[in-house]
Amino acid sequence: METQEILEVWPIIIGLAGGLALFLFGMEQMTDSLKQIAGSRMKSMLARLTTNRVSATFAGAFVTAIIQSSSVTTVLVVGFISAGLMTLSQSIGIIIGANVGTTITAQIIAFKVTKYALILVAIGFTMLFTSKRERIRHYGTMLMGLGLIFFGMELMSNATSPLRSYEPFILFMQRMASPWLGILAGAAFTAVVQSSSATTGVVIVLATQGFISLEAGIALVLGANIGTCVTALLAAIGKPREAVRAAVVHVLFNVVGVVVWIGFIGYLASFVEMFSPASSGLEGVDRLAADTPRQIANAHTLFNVANTVIFLPFTGLLAKLVIRLVPDRPESADAVIQPRYLDGILLSTPALALDRVRMELRRMGERAARMLSEALPVALDGEVEDLKALQSRDEEIDVLHAAVITYLGQLAKENLDQSQTELHYDYLEAANNIESIADLIETNVVTAGMERIGVGFNVSAATHEKLTALHDRVREAVRLTFQALDAHNSAMAGEVIGAKGEINRLADEAEAHLARRLVADEPDRLSLYRFESELIEYLKRVYYFAKRIAKAVAAHEMASAGSRVDENPEQELVSAHKSEL
Repeated sequence: METQEILEVWPIIIGLAGGLALFLFGMEQMTDSLKQIAGSRMKSMLARLTTNRVSATFAGAFVTAIIQSSSVTTVLVVGFISAGLMTLSQSIGIIIGANVGTTITAQIIAFKVTKYALILVAIGFTMLFTSKRERIRHYGTMLMGLGLIFFGMELMSNATSPLRSYEPFILFMQRMASPWLGILAGAAFTAVVQSSSATTGVVIVLATQGFISLEAGIALVLGANIGTCVTALLAAIGKPREAVRAAVVHVLFNVVGVVVWIGFIGYLASFVEMFSPASSGLEGVDRLAADTPRQIANAHTLFNVANTVIFLPFTGLLAKLVIRLVPDRPESADAVIQPRYLDGILLSTPALALDRVRMELRRMGERAARMLSEALPVALDGEVEDLKALQSRDEEIDVLHAAVITYLGQLAKENLDQSQTELHYDYLEAANNIESIADLIETNVVTAGMERIGVGFNVSAATHEKLTALHDRVREAVRLTFQALDAHNSAMAGEVIGAKGEINRLADEAEAHLARRLVADEPDRLSLYRFESELIEYLKRVYYFAKRIAKAVAAHEMASAGSRVDENPEQELVSAHKSEL
């Protein structure tokens, strides 16, 4: 008899495990496809719709409903705050709205369309493997994922059906009517599987079998809202203070919201029953199985919408509280720079991940531009301490370069479309070129400056003027290059490329001036000539690296616009993408 019971338990476990695996895999497929379809628009949509707390809430809800990940939405918000595009108070609306957006999962899976699951899988598979258009293939993957969600639910439902007559299990599920026990169970399960959607799916599957009451289902779903905070907190570990604050907002909103509703679960259930569809002619377990899934989904949505309405007027106070709980750390002079924008959670959304690489490249570019600004004055007139300080600045760029290259390597494993692949390559090249500018200054310019100090010669005022004119023009070209890279601005990139003639003219004038001074009766004239000529060559090489970045920006923007540029000396920005100066 005991052996028989063990044999009957295994099909239930296998059915539950397999069904849950298909459910989660289908959810991943569907959301990944949605990210590919709409990911590139998410950032601009959030930026446009965050002018006030109400529009920010709608933006957060809509974006999260599309990408089905409040974590991704929160990471986007952290990026906006870090870039100074948004205050913490403005971001709270988006974070609160993200909770409403996640309820779309419960609404989808509460529809009783499991009998159409395999049809969706078949249609999605056909679109995926017969169409050559990338967008159609993404839609096919989305449909197939949706079908797998429903098919996984069907497997879980069939696996648990024998438990309807198993008395110990029925007694255990009745205990879930205790709000605290239900919330604890829902939080624990969500913390383990790291997915509130999975918890919601399992709860609705149990409801379709009539195992749980509406009150118990609400308690479990409320617990899932707390359990998902674990994901937010784990994601914030080791991140900048802005990320920690966003996670704390998420945690406070969810936990306080649940605590507020614990005593009103019965009232919430009664209210939901009033407007949710009810089945006639059914009683007992059959009625529970027919009505409770939709009621749980409605209660989940109503709970989050009500919390949003309650908390929204207090976003300013919440921001002040979070800043007090997570104050800024005092800056340490010895602190090692770290990447600010590269977040692993965005790798599954390539469009957003590439945008973060662009933001990190901007930080690299700012530091390289600062090095370049100091390079010539320090090389011509600086002391040893000044040269060493200039040299040390390269270490920051090396750290960021390594982080960007590693992140791009991880991103290369994702499913990138053609435009993303090209941008990935351009960003890889840009990171290398920015590092090359810094390395050239750190190695060559600093070495030349040390040699000047060692020999003890001085540069004449006239030569100083010629070198400064060249240096200023190269600095301007580099500044425009990094702005063009950050803004995807082909016009700025064209200005950089068009500066080639003027920079060559200034370099030639400086070289001619040095040649004329060769006859000057000065000690160490040849050594000084070599030093000054090397500085001219180094500045020209800096412009070369900047021009390569500008050409890549221009070429990508031209390709994105679908335009073609005739190849001639004036329009070299596309054809000479990889040519040398």
